[in-house]
Amino acid sequence: MSEAASSPGRTIRRLMREVPRVGLGTLEREGGGPYVSLAMVAVDPTAAPLLLLSKLADHTRNLRADPRVSLLFDGTLGMTMPLAGARATIQGRVNVSTREADRERYVRRHPDAQQYLSFGDFNLYRVEFDRAHLVAGFGRIHWVSADEVLYRSEDAEALSVRESDILDHMNADHADAVQLYAHRLLGRSGNGWLMSGVDPEGIDLRRDADVARLWFEQPVVDAEACRAELVRLVKRARSVIESSGAGGGPGPGEGVRS
Repeated sequence: MSEAASSPGRTIRRLMREVPRVGLGTLEREGGGPYVSLAMVAVDPTAAPLLLLSKLADHTRNLRADPRVSLLFDGTLGMTMPLAGARATIQGRVNVSTREADRERYVRRHPDAQQYLSFGDFNLYRVEFDRAHLVAGFGRIHWVSADEVLYRSEDAEALSVRESDILDHMNADHADAVQLYAHRLLGRSGNGWLMSGVDPEGIDLRRDADVARLWFEQPVVDAEACRAELVRLVKRARSVIESSGAGGGPGPGEGVRS
């Protein structure tokens, strides 16, 4: 589905799943003025934002006094006319997350965060947001509720419990498939791409500091449906190779553990 054909809520969710960093707006604990900083972000399977913040940072001190927060997801990087691109602001509150699944999602998105999670002065936070504002070019300006943005489905939880198995299997046994996804379906260069996340709507890839998102044609409901979609994507990538006449490596086995 093209961005132009997407609902505002879905367009915002796509941005949230794709963008690895955000502008983080808080209210100063003394005076209440606006304060904006930079933070690295991940999202859970529903697309709820996750932030790893130091207790010593000004934004965290602000949040301890007032947990209200605003995040800017900017999808205009590299555009010739950034103001014609899509960006979304969400408004909500932060809460400390102790869920192991949230920690795993964040570290897979940002591997260097592993060292900080063991420090006593860092906490992982989940942002529970109320509404979001989309600006996606001329005439596409919308306020929507969180319910219109989040992927609220039991499918997200069903796949989440198998996420680690799927990622370990693909990265260890089907690394060639992952490279095909990056090179042939996303046009990304370089070797060493890894699958860093999977949710009902697609997969996340990572190579060093580069991240990429590959969307499924249709949402998947469980590990078996995910396996079938990953196989379909491999076949699609091979067809790209055949149509272009480019050489390709050996094909991967068609399996994700179910």
